[in-house]
Amino acid sequence: MIPRAGNGTTADIRRRLYALGLCACWLAAAAAAPPDFVPISADQQRAFGIETAAPAVAEGTLSRRYPARIAVPNRQLRIVAAPQPGVLEALLVAEGESVEAGRVLASLKSPELVNAQSAYLEAMTRLDLAESEHARDRKLHAEGVIAERRLLESSARRTELATLLEQRRQVLRLAGMSAADVDTLAQTRQLTSSLAVRSPIAGVILEQMVSTGESVAAAAPLYRVAQLDPLWVEVHVPVDRLGGIAEGARVLLPEQGIEGRVITVGRMVHGEDQGVLVRAEVREGTGALRPGQFAEVQLVAAGDEGEQWRIPAAAVVRDAGEAYVFAAADGGFVVRPVQVLAEEDRTTVVGGNLDSAVRLAVSGTVALKAAWLGGKDSGSGQD
Repeated sequence: MIPRAGNGTTADIRRRLYALGLCACWLAAAAAAPPDFVPISADQQRAFGIETAAPAVAEGTLSRRYPARIAVPNRQLRIVAAPQPGVLEALLVAEGESVEAGRVLASLKSPELVNAQSAYLEAMTRLDLAESEHARDRKLHAEGVIAERRLLESSARRTELATLLEQRRQVLRLAGMSAADVDTLAQTRQLTSSLAVRSPIAGVILEQMVSTGESVAAAAPLYRVAQLDPLWVEVHVPVDRLGGIAEGARVLLPEQGIEGRVITVGRMVHGEDQGVLVRAEVREGTGALRPGQFAEVQLVAAGDEGEQWRIPAAAVVRDAGEAYVFAAADGGFVVRPVQVLAEEDRTTVVGGNLDSAVRLAVSGTVALKAAWLGGKDSGSGQD
């Protein structure tokens, strides 16, 4: 009598005995089958957990996962600097905020700005006087009162002062005043020591580099502003793994489900890791990425000529240095040789006599291999 030692003990023993019986029958059938065929019934497939799937066409091969860094393209990054030396009266935005082009980021109090405005107003006054003198000399020359030389001299003075005024206007623009601010200064002639520092582009404040009340020199960096669409993905690829990687190749970020395209393959090998810089551009899904973030990426290398198939790694079995798959057929599985072209993360790219209609064993292949090798050994012993 079978003892009942615990929950399910009797049922477990019965299942094991049934499986052993199936296995014995299976091995006996396999020994009598052709060497490239493993006979198996539907019940035996279920008992040994054998599942099947169709291979997928592989247009390229996936690399292993490499660490990569998310970066902002150079053309989309700006450093906002102090246009004049002075003291920061107020900082109006902070790290992480979105800003529009022209938005005031900070207010700077600068005595040097007053001097530049005074010089501009002085040049404007001198030009007004030169304009009046030139108009008078032109009238006197027309009446024959003065010589032409005197008219030419006043004309040259007027041109010289006009050039000086434009120069000092550009100094004010470089100091951070807008064209509207300079026009207002010319109309009101009211000096101010406060200067508004504006964002040159629309984007996001990545970094604030100063504090309110701080004294800064001219060209001192205040903020780092960036446009975050698109973004770069930069990865160092070992020089011996660059085969098939070229501009336009796909780059996958599997954790984020994002895809990009290679835009640069470097020419220099970096001494730290003997890697070559591969840079990809990501245009969709950038909201899930952050500059400076590290992520795992896979590169899709162009495949060789001929059909290639991507199958689960568990579908491939090896014997004597060769690779094989088990293709479903009536009454069992046919053993087909394949050539392993690339071993990916969880899949393998192979070449061989396959098509999208065939069903390959993707689990339970250990049992299939045992039956196949057992049949081969039995066949060898009968010769």
